[in-house]
Amino acid sequence: MGACHELGVGGLFSLEGKKGKVNPIVSSLRARLRLKPMPLNMVHDADGLPRIILTDPTGSSAEVLLYGGQVVSWKNERREELLFMSSKFGNLDSTERHGFARNKLWSLDGDPSPLPPTNNQSSVDLILKSTEEDLKTWPRSFELRLRITLSASKLTLISRVRNTDNKPFSFTFALRNYLSVSDISEVRVEGLETLDYLDNLMHRERFTEQADAITFDGEVDRVYLSTPSKIAIIDHEKKRTFVLRKDGMPDAVMWNPWDKKAKALPDMGDEEYKSMLCVDSASIETPIVLKPFEEWKGYQELSTVSSSYCSGQLDPRKVLYGFH
Repeated sequence: MGACHELGVGGLFSLEGKKGKVNPIVSSLRARLRLKPMPLNMVHDADGLPRIILTDPTGSSAEVLLYGGQVVSWKNERREELLFMSSKFGNLDSTERHGFARNKLWSLDGDPSPLPPTNNQSSVDLILKSTEEDLKTWPRSFELRLRITLSASKLTLISRVRNTDNKPFSFTFALRNYLSVSDISEVRVEGLETLDYLDNLMHRERFTEQADAITFDGEVDRVYLSTPSKIAIIDHEKKRTFVLRKDGMPDAVMWNPWDKKAKALPDMGDEEYKSMLCVDSASIETPIVLKPFEEWKGYQELSTVSSSYCSGQLDPRKVLYGFH
């Protein structure tokens, strides 16, 4: 496969258990949790897979799965779901295309140094180490760490990749954010205007964004390059704006399958494309290169602010640039 691979984190997945048989993933998880109990709030799905529940005093919450290291729910203080989840609870994207990290069993990280300690009710540290099986696919040894922290109206992810091999390697990286929106045709994205992007619908041909803001009236699958540290996703109907802040990930991916492709996706409802938008923090155009024992860190913060773009209550420039 070569020295470059994508370590994707986030997104959705599906697991099918068989009656009368013990899921090996569940068995492995139980063994790990018995070995090192952690003061975390955990619940178990019908399949026996644990979810880590993060809570904040304001009433907001998040749910994290060890399988895939994925945040599958993020609710605000009003218990409104902020992330999109397919009714068929499927894996919307190809694991091969979007990296193997999202299809692996992660562990709780008991030593997240050099990061400071956190409140275990609102934060969790996960780790994924390369296995012998992984080395057959990608012959490089690594450690991938992820800290997920919940606070009032904010969800923060800190990703770290360490080269534990004796040779340098390169990789691409993406945090896949499936956002819940009222109606994709009423969504406006600010902060990517005038930037170059690679259009995956046009064989990754390079274009320059001409619009003042990105709006949606058809399928989109683009990689915006050298993007700013802040991007605003404005949902007119819900009067809500997602603010994506990032560091260490210069690119941003925009994806919505629209009607025809949504009908062809087995793990997505025919009309569900209307209520989702995928906006990724990513490092794709220029792969990250790590020498032996070097570490890379990427930072992402998702927050929400109340807004009504049409009535002028929110100037997107204030969100993006801090204008007064």
